Amino acid sequence: MLIRNKTVLVTGGAVRIGRAICAGFADTGAKVIIHYNKSGKEAAELLKMIGGEKAGHRTVKCDLSNLAATGKLIVSTGKIDILVNNASIYFPCALGKENIAQAKRQFKINFHAPLLLMRKFHEQEISEGCIINLLDQRIAKTSPDDGSYTLSKKALAKATFTAALRWAPRIRVNGIAPGAVLPPRGMENSKMKIQISMTPMKKAPTLEQISRTCIFLTENDSVTGQIIYVDGGQHL
Repeated sequence: MLIRNKTVLVTGGAVRIGRAICAGFADTGAKVIIHYNKSGKEAAELLKMIGGEKAGHRTVKCDLSNLAATGKLIVSTGKIDILVNNASIYFPCALGKENIAQAKRQFKINFHAPLLLMRKFHEQEISEGCIINLLDQRIAKTSPDDGSYTLSKKALAKATFTAALRWAPRIRVNGIAPGAVLPPRGMENSKMKIQISMTPMKKAPTLEQISRTCIFLTENDSVTGQIIYVDGGQHL
């Protein structure tokens, strides 16, 4: 797919990995829709940085834990050509000790909302489209301390494969499974540095590398049903 002048919706696009993805698509000439929930200030700053509404970019607010509102998101934005399901939340907790309310919220935002957006994207009358789901290298192994977070990402990975098979050739669906790029919010003093030192490449992937992988998956029309691990080999 040629990206220039295509419209891309990036959920959770105002901060962190989403911000880098939005900037990367803007650099290639795409018209970017920056989705946010609570990061309105950051979304406005990013919009200005990439050229603003004059360049065809815009922002959209939606609480993805509200599935009724999520179901109307793509309708409200108008036709989009590329969907990047980046938004997610992370509450680390052993499966047997996890709060059910937290587990439900993680599944809503990390699985049900992306799946609903994928379905709404598929319902559009477009000749070709591209969906990219941001996953996590944890999907490749059992992680007993991450409870429903890992399960929600594994479910989205399975949905990626299923949608790629069912919706081809009109729509391609792929995933990116990052490693330790940034520490989770509120966990800046985590053991991330130790984890990185134990990976085969002994270095963290960069935000630019995640963004460039999104561009590759969008441009390469022969790739669908793939998950690319951008994690320095951590999943191994």
